[in-house]
Amino acid sequence: MSARQGREWEAPPEDGRAGRLRMLAAFEDEGDAAALLAALHHLTAEFGALGGMAHLPVAGIGQAGLRLVASSGLPGAFTRAWDVIPYSGRLAPARVVLDGGTLWLPAVEYPRAEPGRPVAAPPFVAPSAGIAAVALPGPDGPRGALSLITPPLAEPDAADLAFLAEVAAWAAGRLRLSAPRTGGLSPALLSPLEGPARERPRLRVGTWSWDMGTGDFVIDERFLAGLGIHWPPGGGMREWATLVHPEDRPYSVHVLVEAIRTRGSLDAEYRVATADGGYAWLRVRGRVVVDEHGEPAHLEGTAYDTTEAHAALEPVGRALRHMTDGFLSVDSDWRTEFVNVAAEKLLGSSASVSGTLLWDLPAIRHVPRLEQLCREVVRTGTPLDFDVRWPDDRWYHLRLVPVPGGLTLYSTDITERRLREIERAEAERLAADRAELIGGLTAALAEALTPRDVVSAVAACVLPHVGAVGLLVGTVVDGRLMVVGAVGYSEAMLAALDGRSVGTVHPTVEVMRHHTARFIESGEEFLDAYPETGGLVRTSDKQAWAFLPLTASGREGVLVVSFDRPHVFAKEQRTVLGEVSGLISQALDRASLYEEAAARARELQRALLPRGLPALPAVTAAARYLPAGRGAEVGGDWYDVIRLSADRVALVVGDVMGRGMAEAATMGRLRTAVRTLSELELPPAEILGRLNDIVADLGDDSFVTCLYGVYDPVTHELRYANAGHPPPAVVRPDHTVDLPARLPDPPLGSAVPPFDTVTLSLPEGSLLVLYTDGLVESAERDIDSGLLRLADTLRTELRCRPAESLDALCDAVIADLVPTGRPVGDDAVLLVARVHHLPPGDVVSWVLPDDPRAAGEARAHVRAQLAAWELDELSTATELIVSELVGNVIRHAKGPIGLRLLRSRTLICEVSDASLTTPHIRHSSATDEGGRGLQLVAAVAGQWGVRYDEHGKSIWTEQPITGH
Repeated sequence: MSARQGREWEAPPEDGRAGRLRMLAAFEDEGDAAALLAALHHLTAEFGALGGMAHLPVAGIGQAGLRLVASSGLPGAFTRAWDVIPYSGRLAPARVVLDGGTLWLPAVEYPRAEPGRPVAAPPFVAPSAGIAAVALPGPDGPRGALSLITPPLAEPDAADLAFLAEVAAWAAGRLRLSAPRTGGLSPALLSPLEGPARERPRLRVGTWSWDMGTGDFVIDERFLAGLGIHWPPGGGMREWATLVHPEDRPYSVHVLVEAIRTRGSLDAEYRVATADGGYAWLRVRGRVVVDEHGEPAHLEGTAYDTTEAHAALEPVGRALRHMTDGFLSVDSDWRTEFVNVAAEKLLGSSASVSGTLLWDLPAIRHVPRLEQLCREVVRTGTPLDFDVRWPDDRWYHLRLVPVPGGLTLYSTDITERRLREIERAEAERLAADRAELIGGLTAALAEALTPRDVVSAVAACVLPHVGAVGLLVGTVVDGRLMVVGAVGYSEAMLAALDGRSVGTVHPTVEVMRHHTARFIESGEEFLDAYPETGGLVRTSDKQAWAFLPLTASGREGVLVVSFDRPHVFAKEQRTVLGEVSGLISQALDRASLYEEAAARARELQRALLPRGLPALPAVTAAARYLPAGRGAEVGGDWYDVIRLSADRVALVVGDVMGRGMAEAATMGRLRTAVRTLSELELPPAEILGRLNDIVADLGDDSFVTCLYGVYDPVTHELRYANAGHPPPAVVRPDHTVDLPARLPDPPLGSAVPPFDTVTLSLPEGSLLVLYTDGLVESAERDIDSGLLRLADTLRTELRCRPAESLDALCDAVIADLVPTGRPVGDDAVLLVARVHHLPPGDVVSWVLPDDPRAAGEARAHVRAQLAAWELDELSTATELIVSELVGNVIRHAKGPIGLRLLRSRTLICEVSDASLTTPHIRHSSATDEGGRGLQLVAAVAGQWGVRYDEHGKSIWTEQPITGH
């Protein structure tokens, strides 16, 4: 303000006014009157004014005007004249309400006196005092006015008036003109809080009426007396206004103006002063009565005493204000009415949120679908609970409860509970993951038979679970690391590790020595702890390691789980790896035992089967054996090629039903029996009969299929007997494949001899294919389909590659019929033999007379034939042999007598007769004249023996031929 007549007024600095505005901005919302008073206090102090007033528009008091709703620093004797001022008087407050903006008058113009009410300037107000007024801005025009009684001659400048307007704008923004609340709460809140059993208070009721033309105001005096309100005789609206609590005056004026403006109803609740200095709560309801021109003329209605309801609300308000959960209430327009202390921490101060739309509150805008949920709760009348995450990562449980005239919102901080739930859920997830891992690993290890199977199972289950890339299982033997199995390591790295000396300071040694895990989280940590391993660590692509002990049944090893980048081993992961190492220890122990048993079983299997097939003149053979089981599960399938006399060959294939050591032992016994019986030169049917007796003695549950055949290169015939076995396949030189359709006899153990004998004539170069059912039969293929598949494979292979070896043919058949290389359910045997004929020029035979001349003729035949074959060097010995053998027939047997010579790799000499008497070498004494014939034959011949057939017997000898 400028200085006048020697008196100077110095305007405060700008930062002082800015400070006042900051203080007003931080002002907590305590009602309309409190906001107006705060504005007046700061303006009065800032301008050094004598005091200030706040007016709001009101109509119907004789004429439209303003009513005083708040004052600061001015005595009642002064403000009483300003209680109601008309617009017509053009006083400063009325002028700014009508014209807007700010106004300063150098002299105060006082309201005109009403009849009987003189008005004069109070003695303490200088006659030259001025008045500054500013409009309270609103969206539809001024909402009222603020006035200051300024010192004499203190004219405000433009900056002063601008500050005055800023404070007025702040005050106008704080005007809610809402119903007063006990503790900030609406009495409607008692409805959901009381419960059905609480008795509602009894209400006092009175009537009232107000003539807006004459100003006459009539109210039920008995009602007022019952409330303890002193009512002067002839009191009117002015006296009633003085009874209204100062904080409630802006609201009471506002609802009165609105009722008159809208020609509608009046419904307001506020406090009025009682004679004892206290206040009673009244709910005033009424309606506007219009005149014949439609203008408001009369107001009438009722008043209710609501003091008891508000008294009941006070402890509720205190409880809500200070309860630990957040509490917020909104009115029917969704504007915030009440916020307790806990909610202020979440949403902001009451001053900043009061009167704001609920979903416009900055702190709550992120709650999804809040407006929709609130409207739905009010519409249905059903409370709603939900959880929401706040931007600061805290969790709150929100509960929306509809109440009469609004909505309440409860908020509970459930962050700790959610954290516990998250921790519990995480613990449950980790436990479930661990259980899944352990369960999957246990199942995988149950199927792992060898240490390499164990390593593969662990790599498949564990590495993805922990995010590792490498796995190594090893043991330390004599100070050197021996790798049992590994995944994720290069061949070069494994070669560098396997057999590497680890010394006495190495994680593998420490782990095995102390039986505790060692976790190394980076390459630097490894080098710091074990510097001597620097070269290997630097060249490795691994950057973190878990060394875990493996101990079971006295076997010790180490499991290394490695990562391709530095890795922090959490407690849960260390626990999981510890559990895994225990499972792996047991699995490796079982696998090692299994491998040992498997090695023994394989050795037994090799011992029971031919180590190799003999090279014979009559047949060229190749064979394959495919076990179905793994490890110790040996089978009972077998095959054999047995050299017989006269270049004949016995071919045998058999299958003991079942799997296991007992079946393998049975197979070994039968194979031995077959070779023994073959030495006796028994026919196929008789050999199967003897085998049937052996199998029958093993028990009722023993069954064996077997095919035994003898190929004779002289007759070119295969004679075989079949006990329940698949038929042989004959591949002729033109590549046609024959499968004899004759039904086999029952298996050994259930058959009743005699067995049938089948004779097949085989052309030179024919293939004889013997096999077991595991080759042609499976779960996906019956035996008939398998036989057709076998025939087709043989035909195709021989047509496409006729010159391939028998070994290559076996491999091709196996690859086609058993593509996995391991039969499912049963072992498989394949025996392929190519037959050869003995040339006719290498076989001669004679029939000798059944008398003493026979020996001489035999010697003559032998001498002549050996000379023709250019085998003269064998003539003397052969003549001696046939002389002794023919002489024995003459003396001890009967004719007819036959002599046959065969030239093959050896010289074979046979003497046959019709007797079944078995010759024996006798141990003759020195004085015996005879009995030395067979001793002489045995001494001269390389081998000799007896062969029986349906015509009698043949005694044969073999002598090596030089150069064969």
